[in-house]
Amino acid sequence: MPDFPASHRLRTGRYAEPNRIYLLTTNTLDRKPIFTDFALGRLVVHQFRLAHQLRLVNSLAWVVMPDHFHWLVELEKCSLSNLMRQTKSLSTREVNRSSKRTGALWQQGYHDRALRREEDLVKLARYVVANPLRAGVVERLGDYPLWDAVWL
Repeated sequence: MPDFPASHRLRTGRYAEPNRIYLLTTNTLDRKPIFTDFALGRLVVHQFRLAHQLRLVNSLAWVVMPDHFHWLVELEKCSLSNLMRQTKSLSTREVNRSSKRTGALWQQGYHDRALRREEDLVKLARYVVANPLRAGVVERLGDYPLWDAVWL
């Protein structure tokens, strides 16, 4: 097998299945903490909600951290690659416009984990939204503004 960059190796063997639940994660370019600015993080949240409203996904839980996001979704009318391409592209455009910055916002590629229905989704959603606590960004979950989950 050729030695592809890490972002291409992430795609090897990737298969997206409608109605399957996925945990998606991606980082900002060079892990820059862009979303310490709450208003810029809300622009990413807007893209999550737009994908949900367009029924591309059923958004189950998410957190936007200063330098990455986690998004738990049930795939509906979209492939993973199209979902992430659209989310990253539109959020980049909005963040750049709002902050007067230019260039890439996100690293290439993303990480996905397909979940079996039997897995405890509520437990995984709690794991996702508790990310700011584990990272030491806040002392109480309610103090962090950029998260949501359908169960909580």
